[in-house]
Amino acid sequence: MKVLVIGATGGSGRAAVSALLDRGHDVTALVRNPDTAELFGTSDTAESFGTSDTAGSSGDRVTVVTGDAVRDSDVERAVHGQEAVVVTLGIRENPVRVRLRGPARTPLDVRSRGTRTVVDAMRRHGVRRLIVQTSYGTGPTRDRLPARYRLMFRALLGPQIADTERQDALVRSSDLDWTIVQPVNFTDGDDAEATVSDGDVSSWAIPRRAVGRVLADLVDRPEYARATVAVS
Repeated sequence: MKVLVIGATGGSGRAAVSALLDRGHDVTALVRNPDTAELFGTSDTAESFGTSDTAGSSGDRVTVVTGDAVRDSDVERAVHGQEAVVVTLGIRENPVRVRLRGPARTPLDVRSRGTRTVVDAMRRHGVRRLIVQTSYGTGPTRDRLPARYRLMFRALLGPQIADTERQDALVRSSDLDWTIVQPVNFTDGDDAEATVSDGDVSSWAIPRRAVGRVLADLVDRPEYARATVAVS
């Protein structure tokens, strides 16, 4: 299957790319910085959207295209020819700095803006399967979050959580075959297996690699269309 990953240079995005490749999928990664191609086992990049009209090239492991998830023309061209899209957008900057001063490199509403751009492009190109990573404690799991995490969300991550809520709502209102994936707190620890449920969690931390495997597995699991899964 041809799968586009949006947000491919983040921790869970890279893990999703790796897991998709392990499963034999034909993966395209949309990145803002072409220098990050080496993260995917190749130094080659496909065409740089907005700066070149030359044909793209594939590296040994994955095709990397340069573009911005919030730019319509970039996403439009990346979605063309795909069969599924995985979205793992987020802000990787220090959360304290983001809360006090705003992000330096990424729009504060990148999750909702980028996801809306993806949804619109998928509709135009007839691409149905959409996997979107949000966050446990938003949407249908909002009331399942322990009080200590609700306080942290409000104090430290308030604007980002509000944007994630908007992202959740626009995915649910779409007519695509979407699945929303809600991981608990990320770690870079051991490569434990993930527990997938409709809202109950087995722990409050999950390795990014385990989440990446869940994202990859769901690409060709149509029984999870229009469902939300918690990952712990």
